[in-house]
Amino acid sequence: MMDSLDELSHGLANLSMFPYFDMAHYVVSVMALREQPGALEVSRVSPLACWFSSMLYCFGGAVLSGIMLAEPPVAPLSNGSGVLLASILWYLVFYCPLDLVYGWAALPPLRLVLSGMKEVTRTWKVLGGVTQARGKYKDGLLVMIAIGWARGAGGGLISNFEQLVRGVWKPETNELLKMSYPTKVTLIGAVVFALQQTHYLPVHTHHLMLIYTTFTVVNKTRMMLTGSATSPFAPIESVLHKTLFAGFSPYAAITAGPTNNGATSAPTKVPPEAPANGSSSGSPQAKNTAAKKSE
Repeated sequence: MMDSLDELSHGLANLSMFPYFDMAHYVVSVMALREQPGALEVSRVSPLACWFSSMLYCFGGAVLSGIMLAEPPVAPLSNGSGVLLASILWYLVFYCPLDLVYGWAALPPLRLVLSGMKEVTRTWKVLGGVTQARGKYKDGLLVMIAIGWARGAGGGLISNFEQLVRGVWKPETNELLKMSYPTKVTLIGAVVFALQQTHYLPVHTHHLMLIYTTFTVVNKTRMMLTGSATSPFAPIESVLHKTLFAGFSPYAAITAGPTNNGATSAPTKVPPEAPANGSSSGSPQAKNTAAKKSE
């Protein structure tokens, strides 16, 4: 049994991503762009902007990790075969007559397979980023984590810049404010692979690749089959947030959010103080009472 798992892990580690797995990554990425609000209109008005956005979806991780390592951000464009393949698929997804390619790729069984293949490429991207950072910063654990995270989830992390290319500005969609599942699972992968590369995690690289790839593919498949957008890490995140970051604070009243209706409560108006005798001194009844008392 162990020999079979070892052979499987070695086979996975030696698996080539080009062209089939890279093709699945490009198709799923371009389809995700097409399904963004207003993306189809941009593709008709400005094909160049649409193409550039597609390349950011496909190669955003390599661009972001290159910038963080002070390398030319245009270096991913030197991969001529990859850019050519991504460009062909971009054209077919957006401009194929009768939307045949998009309609075919959007079929649930085929989309499930393509998404699973894309998750396989995530492992290679994260490990590639960690290894690239380790070549320059051998003891830089945090650098390895950051570069691995950027390499595997760069398309999401630079989503605000990509939106600007299409003339959209939505800062509230920043991945750091509200992380999506791919960004979270990539961060976890970057941490795990960085610990393994620095020998804090005693496990072979090919074994860890098999474990992480199986985890991401199974979870992505489960989420697509059940139609659930809930992250499997949600219970752990909730416990950690309540334990570490949601304690009592003297500034709680200042930082408290709006009321249930989404609006802040209006200040309560305090009625003017009444005189000690319970009546207004200027009223006729008060004058008569005062006159009787003086008599």
